[in-house]
Parts: sequence; structure tokens; C-alpha cells
Amino acid sequence: MESCIFCKIIEGKIPSQKVYEDKNLFAFRDVSPQAPVHILIVPKKHIETLLELGEEHSELIGRIHLTANHIARKEGIAERGFRLVVNCKEDGGQTVFHLHYHLLGGRAMAWPPG
Repeated sequence: MESCIFCKIIEGKIPSQKVYEDKNLFAFRDVSPQAPVHILIVPKKHIETLLELGEEHSELIGRIHLTANHIARKEGIAERGFRLVVNCKEDGGQTVFHLHYHLLGGRAMAWPPG
């Protein structure tokens, strides 16, 4: 999508601190971190919201979770724990309409989140 900031980051048109990349996913550090470790995991294919996912995306969603585990171990937050969050639409807190997961760690997380 031409105006999507995450698509531009994936294409290298906007700089980012890349943490991970494979043929389907791109992960980078959030520019406004909410925890000591705050990494966004983004599918390279533009999918606007969680609601657009179907059975055909099962493998992609599995890869996102396995990638989150890999990154959490690499970042040193797996042992103590971390949070993996996906926001959906405006009331769910989604501000960029390209499906993305927030990997947060490095501090204790409260529940409910607020």
C-alpha cells in the first residue's frame, strides 16, 4: 500500500532499527518504546487488521509467534517473560493499519494494561 508507513519501512524507504527479517516478516524497534524492549513484528504482505485474517494465513500467524519466541530469546527477555500484543481497529488501539504485533519486555507488565 502506497501510503502505509510500515510498507515503507519494509521497503527501506523509511529507516528503522531492524531486528529480524525473513521472506514473510520484518521486525524492528518501536520508535516510541513502551518497555525496555519494544519490537514490532510485521508481515511483509499488507494486511490492514486482524479481522482480515483467514485460514490461508494460518502458517503466517504461526511464524509470527515462533519469530516472537526467537526474538524474545535473542533480546534476553524470554526467561522472565514478555507480552505479545496485537491491537485491532480504533477502539482496540490500532493506529497504523498494517497488521503488527508488539513484543514488549524487560519490565513487569501490569494487568489490566490500562
